[in-house]
Amino acid sequence: MQQGSIVFTKMNRVIFGKGAAEAVLDEARRLEATRVFVLASRTLNTQSDEVDKLRETLGNRFAGVNDHMPSHSPRDAVVQCANEARDAGTDLLVTLGGGSVTDGGKAVTLCLEHDITEPAQMESFRTVVKNGKREFPEYGGPKVPQIAIPTTLSGGEFNARAGITDPIVKLKQSFMHADLIPETVILDPAVTVHTPEWLWLSTGIRAVDHAVETLCSIDANDYTDGTSLQALRLLSQGLPGTKADPEDLAARQQCLMGAWLSMVGIVTGSRLGASHAIGHILGGTANVPHGYTSCVMLPYVLAYNREINADRQALVAAALGSPDGLASQILHELIEGLGLPRSLGEVGVTHTELLQLAENCMLDDWTFSNPRKIDSPAQVMEILRSAL
Repeated sequence: MQQGSIVFTKMNRVIFGKGAAEAVLDEARRLEATRVFVLASRTLNTQSDEVDKLRETLGNRFAGVNDHMPSHSPRDAVVQCANEARDAGTDLLVTLGGGSVTDGGKAVTLCLEHDITEPAQMESFRTVVKNGKREFPEYGGPKVPQIAIPTTLSGGEFNARAGITDPIVKLKQSFMHADLIPETVILDPAVTVHTPEWLWLSTGIRAVDHAVETLCSIDANDYTDGTSLQALRLLSQGLPGTKADPEDLAARQQCLMGAWLSMVGIVTGSRLGASHAIGHILGGTANVPHGYTSCVMLPYVLAYNREINADRQALVAAALGSPDGLASQILHELIEGLGLPRSLGEVGVTHTELLQLAENCMLDDWTFSNPRKIDSPAQVMEILRSAL
């Protein structure tokens, strides 16, 4: 008989089927916010009218905008945005963009709460992994709420965790607190049409990765099996649909809902495996884009784990529409069909980098919850070599 517990987050609501600007205004009124600061991707701010829509709709509630949040949310960019938001008297932060913008925004609210004005001041708030276990510093959570409008499919808006890179040591590090979860998420497919195709599709594979590693998790249970399987069904339809027709908002909505469902296991306590652990390190150490990390790792991790969980992988294959196939091969075909990279070499990782990547993976706790036990860099190297 299964045993476990499902721990829900402090997120208040998810809004879908409504325009983003209108939904933000309704939420600002509900929260009685008068100084709404926007952290947006630079592309959306300079090459679309989405920020202008927010400015016009919010009127005198609009307090300013920052559009400098590079990939993997470096500490210096987080602090710069926080300083600007503080100067603007921000009482509500709206993030409009992909995972780096969303995670950066979470860290901005942390900086606002603790008057962090320099990147080095963030050090004492990060989660540390020792001997495969997380150690959480104790501190008060942020009080300035965040509304997240995601334009990619990595799903970080549903998690009470911010992945922030320390550029000095070239590592992406976790900042975790129950109050880091956004107050509200707004899923508006119309906003996502500006997202570059490679980014939309690759983060869609990131969402697939969430669902697959939840379904194959050592903490798998009937509840998260249901959400993961439906996530895979939606994503396996929606991603090819948006590839075929980028203006298909129904397919984009399928993807957004699939990405949401893919996060249920993570946010309710399921531990994931080596694809995510290695992916974290590929991002922070080798600067591989967030979505690409799953494209170039998930099939190889599944192949490595198959001797342990072939039955669970069969569920993955069925949800992806090929019940008689191998999950790893089906994913290779899906990724190739979307025109995405399928090897480390294709994303610029060389053989000389593998040892550092493998050693850094031992600093990520999900390395130690992989279904097939990993307890040394040598085992990580085996996976990395297969993916090169």
